Amino acid sequence: MAVDRDQVLRSAAALLTRRSTATMDEVAKAAGISRATLHRQFAGRDALVRALEALCIAEVEAALAAARPDEGPATDAVRRLVAHVEPNAPLIAFLYTENQLFEGEEQNEGWARIDERVTALFTRGQAGGEFRIDLTPAWLTEALYGLLASAAWAVAEGRVAPKDFTHMIVELLLGGVLRQDDPAPRKES
Repeated sequence: MAVDRDQVLRSAAALLTRRSTATMDEVAKAAGISRATLHRQFAGRDALVRALEALCIAEVEAALAAARPDEGPATDAVRRLVAHVEPNAPLIAFLYTENQLFEGEEQNEGWARIDERVTALFTRGQAGGEFRIDLTPAWLTEALYGLLASAAWAVAEGRVAPKDFTHMIVELLLGGVLRQDDPAPRKES
């Protein structure tokens, strides 16, 4: 019987995004294959995580393309981007915590391409006067990734409703935490 590698990866992603410490035996069981079959596909956890990273990069790049970050107001583009990336947020959250992805001096070229496009969106928003300029586009990009991961964890744990995912991220990222109707922040006594 031929093993559908994509199905194995998606099963692994579904399990690992819920339980990041799952063993390779548990991953194999979730995929409906033996551990030996899983090992033939992926030599170990590192190889599996790298394959999940490649899957995530492809899906985030597709989400970026669908979000059309170069079109219309930058604020609308951020909303579209978050909405299109949402289905991949649990996998992003899992990968965000996998330290081996960041070992060594080389960043995966796929993440570099994604970073470049997202940073360009924030740069465009700053140049157009939509976004504040006291925060660098690189920091805004990292903040977006952190919010995506945090929201995915909160949804997975049932602390946040899935329907609120995009709204929470976009509003916090674009609006900050200060209330807009307050004339000035309150001073602590």
